Amino acid sequence: MEVIIDTNVAMVANHQNDDVQQTCQDACIIFLTNVKNEHVVLMDSGDEIRGEYAGALQQSRPYQLGAQFLIHLYQNQWNPQKVRIVDLAKTPTGEFADFPTAPELTNFDPSDRKFAALSRNTGVAVTNAIDSDWADSLIALNANGIAVDFLCGCDKSTWLQNEDP
Repeated sequence: MEVIIDTNVAMVANHQNDDVQQTCQDACIIFLTNVKNEHVVLMDSGDEIRGEYAGALQQSRPYQLGAQFLIHLYQNQWNPQKVRIVDLAKTPTGEFADFPTAPELTNFDPSDRKFAALSRNTGVAVTNAIDSDWADSLIALNANGIAVDFLCGCDKSTWLQNEDP
């Protein structure tokens, strides 16, 4: 099965946010473990997704699972049973051609547009953990051919631990 993984999934699995609910963190850890063993990760030919992973994931030893995932991508970048590279066309202004021009997506996070464009191009859902843009724009994304899988549910209020008991 092919998957598209938003960076926040690997960051949560990498223990980079202490406020995330344990059940959410566990879901990300289980998901990434399964991805490495059972799935093909979709990446863009412009290497923007992997670049975002590399910039966002803490990569100090001992490596946490998110960093191990990035290493897995580097080691398997030419193995079509683990990674599939997809060409994503860009417009003359540098936007992803596969990202919808729908007015309701005008404010969608530019850094997440590569994942959305890849989803629309391939028909594969984007896997999200705690990035609120996906939840906030879910109806518009779905209406424009972009599916989202929420590892931690799509109710943002359940993603983080309560600061005040």
